[in-house]
Amino acid sequence: MLKVRTVHTYYGSIHALKGVSLHVRPGEIVTLIGANGAGKSTLVNTICGLVPCRKGRIEFLGDSVGELPPEEIVRRGIALVPEGRQIFSTLSVQANLEMGGFIHRRNGRQVAEDMDRMFRRFPILEQRRNQLAGTLSGGEQQMLAISRALMSRPRLVVLDEPSMGLAPLIVKEIFHIIRELRDEGSTILLIEQNARAALQIADRGYVMETGKMVLEGDGSMLLEHREVRRAYLGKGAREIWEA
Repeated sequence: MLKVRTVHTYYGSIHALKGVSLHVRPGEIVTLIGANGAGKSTLVNTICGLVPCRKGRIEFLGDSVGELPPEEIVRRGIALVPEGRQIFSTLSVQANLEMGGFIHRRNGRQVAEDMDRMFRRFPILEQRRNQLAGTLSGGEQQMLAISRALMSRPRLVVLDEPSMGLAPLIVKEIFHIIRELRDEGSTILLIEQNARAALQIADRGYVMETGKMVLEGDGSMLLEHREVRRAYLGKGAREIWEA
């Protein structure tokens, strides 16, 4: 479904991505782990058209998308749940969802049906539908950010650090939701610092360091890999997942 081939991305003179490659097959959860500054969010932003790819190629469903603007990439079927959620805090929950369905705005019936579907998945959002999004709890905001992305009916959902800043019980709920989405047919690219939780639900994973991919394998294999365990699966990560 998604192929990233030897992509190089720069911020000015800073070489942020150095020949990065990965692929995501339909129906998979693929996770990308790495320390702060490894280039994970840069890769996400490059895939989603927010940062230009200087060299390399990005293909989605067989077509090159690396040169397309973000709104066209959404139309092609890629939706981003951004780091930090980035909801529209001064708009209502309902208005946030309507913004997520913007590409389908000419089909009011479809937007209404999709919104009802989001409310069935997350009943708390229906209770809060007229509430300003900025007044929601962190977990509710993450549910809203996921719902907003799903309103575009994406083929691929990209989640950038969905557990960031959330309490352990809410983290477990969010990862349960991600697994449910895959079971219902969604394809997921998951960028996450909580490596243990991410690898436990992933079909495959990649490890990124300083703008390069350094390791790839099945989620279960990476969980047992000595260097991954040493660098990313220490006591703190274990406690978060098992709490």
